[in-house]
Amino acid sequence: MTPRVMIVEDEEPLSLMLRYNLEAEGYQVETVERGDDAETRLREMTPDLLLLDWMLPGVSGIELCRRLRAHEATRALPIIMLTARGEESERVRGLATGADDYVVKPFSVPELMARVRAILRRSRPELIASVLRAGELELDRETHRVRRRGRELQLGPTEFRLLEFLMQSPGRVYTRAQMLDGVWGRDVYVDERTVDVHVGRLRKALGHGRDPIRTVRGSGYSFDESFAEAN
Repeated sequence: MTPRVMIVEDEEPLSLMLRYNLEAEGYQVETVERGDDAETRLREMTPDLLLLDWMLPGVSGIELCRRLRAHEATRALPIIMLTARGEESERVRGLATGADDYVVKPFSVPELMARVRAILRRSRPELIASVLRAGELELDRETHRVRRRGRELQLGPTEFRLLEFLMQSPGRVYTRAQMLDGVWGRDVYVDERTVDVHVGRLRKALGHGRDPIRTVRGSGYSFDESFAEAN
């Protein structure tokens, strides 16, 4: 699954430049201009990494960072702070508030891209791994092949993306809305019940043994990596 990066930056030229370079490297990018709007959006879907400007309208970046670290759902969210404040005391403050990295404007774009990759390698190695493994399943991102107990399975493109999405975070429960956002994207209108249809197709394609996809109280789905003890 393509890593998701949210840019919270009110300088439009800089935001566009960051978006262009991140998308060129294969990231899925969302841009937000205000700190309060970003806080609202982050309650709906947590990205894999946040590029956060210090000075923002609505809620400042430093305050937003503090709030994110205070909530369980976003406590471990990787955050790179972008700011014109280059003084040592300000860098210390930003890092002490919870930022994982601190980049001073103006900055080198290649260096920033390298920092993004480095943080994702540490925090979400499964996002950049070419092969995902869980239980008796193996998913190869490069060849778009899935095997179960060594037997290749035939999956459609949507079922492949759906399985990839679930295998990235075994045990995590996703609502239908979150799965639509993560697999289909925000710009595509698809009814939530479409998720049920494709989960059903995926379960059928996975075939024999225990079903690794659990329905949780009818409200969402999660991937159970402990299904290796299949029938």
